[in-house]
Amino acid sequence: MFDPENLIKIANMKMPFGKYKNRTLIELPEPYLVWFARQGFPQGQIGELLQLTYEIKVNGLEKLIYPLQGEQKVTPDQM
Repeated sequence: MFDPENLIKIANMKMPFGKYKNRTLIELPEPYLVWFARQGFPQGQIGELLQLTYEIKVNGLEKLIYPLQGEQKVTPDQM
């Protein structure tokens, strides 16, 4: 089920690992998310958030997420 709080998480949560560690999820490059879509998203909430970020980016909806930045800081340990 869709949780609107996930949009705030995507806007503010930092990528916890990998080449783009410490970038917010919405700032991840689309090709990086496409790679995850092909290889498989990680398990757990981070995987769900990355998959939602992928869908947002593929459909060109990032501009809806940027205004949510700074609303609530979310760290990976809060997931």
